[in-house]
Amino acid sequence: MSSEVFFTSMKIKRGESLLTKLEHLIIRAGLLEAISPKDLVAIKLHFGERGNLAYVRPQYVRRLVDLVKKKGGRPFLTDANTLYVGSRSNAVDHLETAIENGFDYSVVGAPLVIADGLNGKDYTSVPVNLKHFKDVKIGSAAVQADVLLAISHLKGHEATGFGGTLKNLGMGLGSRAGKQQQHSDLLPQVNEEKCIACGKCVKWCPAAAIVIEGKAKISQDKCIGCAECTVTCPERAIAINWKTEADTMQEKIAEYTVGVLKGKEGKTGFITFVTNVSPQCDCYGWNDVPIVGDIGILASKDPIAIDQAAVDLINQAHGNPLSELGERHGEPDKFRVLFPNVDWTIQLSYGEMIGLGSREYQLIRI
Repeated sequence: MSSEVFFTSMKIKRGESLLTKLEHLIIRAGLLEAISPKDLVAIKLHFGERGNLAYVRPQYVRRLVDLVKKKGGRPFLTDANTLYVGSRSNAVDHLETAIENGFDYSVVGAPLVIADGLNGKDYTSVPVNLKHFKDVKIGSAAVQADVLLAISHLKGHEATGFGGTLKNLGMGLGSRAGKQQQHSDLLPQVNEEKCIACGKCVKWCPAAAIVIEGKAKISQDKCIGCAECTVTCPERAIAINWKTEADTMQEKIAEYTVGVLKGKEGKTGFITFVTNVSPQCDCYGWNDVPIVGDIGILASKDPIAIDQAAVDLINQAHGNPLSELGERHGEPDKFRVLFPNVDWTIQLSYGEMIGLGSREYQLIRI
């Protein structure tokens, strides 16, 4: 059975506002139906790493906050701490980064709550009884909320092909320990012919697993598999070395998403921005040239369908030859061009199999 996915383009009429279009989209998709008076409403988003400018603008988030308040809900913005060393690995740095990026109360109209607490240890074990996990470690603030609304930014990702709603929920709301569980099936490997011993990977490694001994050396015993070094290396000398099948991480993300949504049946909604479609995740301290032009905004009650629709829209769009796609910008699967060894469909097919939603959808343009 197909799911409804609502879509509005970034094209506006003279005098029309994108904020107004977003509001109409949210209402038409029925996302506010999940909210009852006095509900604690978690709005899950990515506050953006310091130096990255591809994240969803706070003005859009404010419009959703205002709509939640009109319904009598009590909204708060949330995300969980990161596994890697950066500007969001603890609640103090995380909140400072969020405020610097514009997510201040005066702008967004809602408080910021880091879901897994000061240092990532405030989590709730949620039973899921699936293939990889019996239970998953989810940031407690997200578990305790009455309603969960997710605002996601669709972009590329070196381990999953793309990052959308599933990754925003499963990886995003996993505690730091939960994120390590999801990453545990990949380890990096240094190509010494490419390595210039610049030391940038050493700085970004959260496990102190890398040393420079003529070339970068990675201790497989210390490595926690966060893959931060793979994107930090300016020479692309560090590639992912999967301990098991590359599909495993995507399946783990889907299982964590089950834990995030458990107990909130009928109390969730999803919004995805297909804008600034950068080739890499918003977790990095930079963002590259988008692989396609700005396409639009999607809304749905089905996390699988909205991800499938967003990827389809990107693959149907004209690729940007000035991006990492380069001369292959015309190929039909842009994420396979970026990451040829990653089958991005796994997260969707497995998520569908374990009951998260349907890959079949009806795109309703408004």
